[in-house]
Amino acid sequence: MTDKTMTADEAVSRLRSGMTLGIGGWGSRRKPMALVRALLRSGITDLTVVSCGGPDVGMLAAAGRIRKLVAAFVTLDSIPLEPHYRAARERGALELMEIDEAMFLWGLRAAAGRLPFLPVRAGIGSDVMRVNPGLRTVTSPYADGETFVAMPALRLDAALVHLNRADRLGNGQYLGPDPYFDDLFCEAADTAYLSCERIVDTAELTKEAAPQTLLVKRHTVTGVVEAPNGADFTSCVPDYGRDEALQRHYAATPWPEFAERFLGGGEPAYRSAVQDWRKERT
Repeated sequence: MTDKTMTADEAVSRLRSGMTLGIGGWGSRRKPMALVRALLRSGITDLTVVSCGGPDVGMLAAAGRIRKLVAAFVTLDSIPLEPHYRAARERGALELMEIDEAMFLWGLRAAAGRLPFLPVRAGIGSDVMRVNPGLRTVTSPYADGETFVAMPALRLDAALVHLNRADRLGNGQYLGPDPYFDDLFCEAADTAYLSCERIVDTAELTKEAAPQTLLVKRHTVTGVVEAPNGADFTSCVPDYGRDEALQRHYAATPWPEFAERFLGGGEPAYRSAVQDWRKERT
């Protein structure tokens, strides 16, 4: 048994430019934003990012860190299209592999199972094949003879996810309504870094929640980061909801201005900047 705890900056120090990086969460829900902020403080760039995109993608795209994005969508949920991502895409700042959500899921499942691809019906008869000319189809070897998309494995060099609770060994627990794909991100990656609202003893994980909430298993996790409010401004139900006011401010503010005010230092500086901004609004 190994104590895998580290800081966000220590986790990011293990990443390198040019990596394929998976980022967990969904839209503007339970995104590992403390880890994303640490990534933005680093010099890491030229990333291939695999994400059910939200502000993680928007910020990294605005900062010029993404070379290629693999996603089914990039949204802030209450704001349908992430504006900083949209601006980066419109100026041709990144390459995009846009796929169906089911294809995204099966690409992660293939990577988690160390398979080169998995067959999936999603995508057949749609423009996803036209906009991704590199995709191939396979025919069932059985009597049905059905044609499927051969969804390639979304193999990751590293993954970043955020959960409600974790122990020091890397067991991660979600307490909200949806696991998203966080377990698959970790299983599909060579290394995975799990941030959480609170680190607890292993026995505490199942005292007030069912064993099924133990989503991420320790053997898939490289490092554990205790990061209270580490998904902010996205939601981390039931610990807190999305900060809609701050999200609207982010969406309406030019990136250089937002980054200068909120992302110029570490997490204490970010918290201080958010508190100051909230005082100004009252």
